Amino acid sequence: MADSTTLDEIDRKLLRALRNDGRMSNADLATSVGLSASACLRRVRLLEHRGIIRGYTALIDAPQDQPPTVAIIQITLERQTEDHLGRFEAEIRKCPEVTACYLMTGVADYLVLAETRTVADYERLHKEVLSRLPGVARIQSSFAMRRVTDFRPDGV
Repeated sequence: MADSTTLDEIDRKLLRALRNDGRMSNADLATSVGLSASACLRRVRLLEHRGIIRGYTALIDAPQDQPPTVAIIQITLERQTEDHLGRFEAEIRKCPEVTACYLMTGVADYLVLAETRTVADYERLHKEVLSRLPGVARIQSSFAMRRVTDFRPDGV
């Protein structure tokens, strides 16, 4: 993970603006943070190079007639060595249904959020992917009944 302690106020403004609108043009972004277009582009590229900006994504709303099945999954590994954690993390990143994965303290080693079209699709994901990830000892799944709000961290 990138070191965010070296971010200045301009960097934080850039990140807040991009978090709100990742498709904002460089010219509009520069204006919003008070930089020239070339200085803004240079800073954004540096944030990308440092790994602070890891990528860009589109947030897609499912059609109202069929919202996604959201699973909150706790995964416990057989061992918590650096090698086991690394192999698990490398494989979970390849799973397109996984929208987030957190290394945790407490009972489970990982908290994973996944979205599938149906519960049957989740069953396939569980059987064919999650249970075959390296080092998995236990999987406990819960399903969301309804989305109340999206989590959006404040500032950087």
